[in-house]
Amino acid sequence: MARNFDIAVFHGDGIGPEIMAPSLDILSDLAARSGAYGFAFKDAPAGAAHYARTGQSLPETSLRTARDADAILLSAMGLPHVRYPDGTEISPQIELRKALTLFAGVRPVTVRPGQPTPLKLPEGKQIDFVLVRESTEGLFFSQGAGEVQEGEARETLRITRDISEKLFRFTFDLAQQRRANGDGPGRVTCVDKANVFRAFAFFREIFDAEAARHPDLSADHAYVDATALWMVQKPWAFDVLVTENMFGDILSDLGAGLMGGLGLAPSADIGLEHAVFQPCHGSAPDIAGQGIANPFAMILSAAMMLDWLGTRHDLPQMQSDGRALRAAVDAVVARGDQLTRDLGGSATLAEASAAVRGALGLA
Repeated sequence: MARNFDIAVFHGDGIGPEIMAPSLDILSDLAARSGAYGFAFKDAPAGAAHYARTGQSLPETSLRTARDADAILLSAMGLPHVRYPDGTEISPQIELRKALTLFAGVRPVTVRPGQPTPLKLPEGKQIDFVLVRESTEGLFFSQGAGEVQEGEARETLRITRDISEKLFRFTFDLAQQRRANGDGPGRVTCVDKANVFRAFAFFREIFDAEAARHPDLSADHAYVDATALWMVQKPWAFDVLVTENMFGDILSDLGAGLMGGLGLAPSADIGLEHAVFQPCHGSAPDIAGQGIANPFAMILSAAMMLDWLGTRHDLPQMQSDGRALRAAVDAVVARGDQLTRDLGGSATLAEASAAVRGALGLA
């Protein structure tokens, strides 16, 4: 008998609903073909447009839908012209991370053979690493509550032992899984600025304590500025990186640049009980409604959801479908004839989505 899952769906702003629709169609068709699982999609209104209409960016009913769901799909959120009274943008995705304690932001960075990248990779080298960004505290801790006085502004960086221990356990487990799957050597790098800030020295101390519990894995440290340099000079040297919220926010966009753009950058924010899957890019209101948006990052985020649910509930078919969906997008990108404009092509959203369906045998 098929296992059914409730999925909370945040359709988002701008191009958000456009890229969500084909992703849900693909998930439904994969589930129907497998016979091993099924989905019930539950709409959860939120976002900048919703705030403009109602004065609420993340209604309590939508948060409850997210809490009750088996997983959460969230499309691009925010509109530059819609802001809170303090001038900051509407960011329900950050509110969700904090409300559900989604401490592990997972940002895979992969460039498969044949895929474009701004870098000229040496023969035999490829990019395949994961950046894990703490997603609930760090320099984002005081979001919306920073102090602004005459001539001075302050924000609070917060790092706690409780969240850091959870983060590092997750990260070492991920490195272990990657090595078991043949995706990495089992190496974890703590990215910080411990030479300047006591908070990051504390962060590193907690990392080292967790590393000592995994003598079968390699562990090392790197300062964030050096890491940015090495991500350009030798990105093939990394396996799993773990870092603070703001550093991870910046480095994940650099990682997206290595892949050719944010249109190929999926992500997950994972806690002990809940997980959100979303593209890293913004809502691109300037092209909304034109049918030319890139659906790949949203589709890849859906693939990450399949893998997470399949692993969590011991459903090999779901994990296999997640890998197949990832491979389908990789194949379409490597082929290069159905790329959207942001990737240098001329394909429409519908054409790019259809190409992925074709690669999956769903056309």
